[in-house]
Amino acid sequence: MGGLFHKLRHPRRCYVVCTIPRSGSNLLTDGLCATRQERMPNGLFLPTSEGRYGAEVGVERNADYPGYVRGIVDTKITRNEAFGFKLMSWYLDDFLARLRGTHAFGDAATDDLTMLRNAFPRLRFVHIVRRHKLRQALSTARALQTGLWKVQEGKTALREPQFDAQLIEQSLREAERQENIWCTFFQRIGVAPFHVEYEELCRDYEGTLRGVLDFLKISLPRDARIGPPVTIRQADEISRIWEERFLTERPSTYLPAHG
Repeated sequence: MGGLFHKLRHPRRCYVVCTIPRSGSNLLTDGLCATRQERMPNGLFLPTSEGRYGAEVGVERNADYPGYVRGIVDTKITRNEAFGFKLMSWYLDDFLARLRGTHAFGDAATDDLTMLRNAFPRLRFVHIVRRHKLRQALSTARALQTGLWKVQEGKTALREPQFDAQLIEQSLREAERQENIWCTFFQRIGVAPFHVEYEELCRDYEGTLRGVLDFLKISLPRDARIGPPVTIRQADEISRIWEERFLTERPSTYLPAHG
C-alpha cells in the first residue's frame, strides 16, 4: 500500500535539458543533482556512452534499444519518480531516429512529441541558453584546445590554449547553427520550453534552480538548502584578454547587441 500511495502521490514524470556546448548545462544539472532530488548522469543517450550505461542496466542497446531506454529510466529515476536527462542539438536527430526505428514508441505517422512522451512519461523541456554569444564561443575555442569541457579539480589541460580568431569565429557560427536546431525543433513540436539563461543562473544560482524545480513540480524538503555551485567556471583573465582582442581584430564579426 505504501508503494502504491507513493506512486499515486508522485506519478512518474520526465524532463530533458536541451542545450548546446558551453551554455552552462553542467552548472544547471550539477545544481539539480546537488539538491539530492535529482540525478542526471551525462550522456545517457549519447551513442558513445550508451554501451557503458547499457552494461550498468544489463541491456545491450544495439539489440534492444527500447529495453535500454526503459532500463535507464527505471534505474536512474529519483525517489520522487522524476527522471532527467540532457540532450545536445548535434545528436538530437540521431536520437529521434533511433527511437522511431524501434517502432516501440510510435510508427512513421507518430509525431515527435508523442513519440518522446511515449518513451519518457509526461516529458517536459528545459532549454538553457547563453546570452553573451562571444563569451560562449571563447569558451568553446578554449575547450577544443585544452580538452577540458568541464573544469573540475584534478583535471588538467591537454595543452595551453592559444588565441585563434578563426577558431573563435567558427565557434560563433556553429553555436548559432546548433541553437537554430533547437528553435526549429520546439516550433515543430509546438512546445514552449522553460527558458533558463546562463547569465541569470550565475547571478541568482539558488533562485534559478528553485524556478526550474517549481516548473518540474519537484518539491524540496522544508529544511533543504541549495549550496554554492560545484562546477568551476572557466571565465578568467585569459577570456577577458581574448574577448578584447577578438573585438579589436574582427569588429564586424560580432555585434555586442546580439550578446
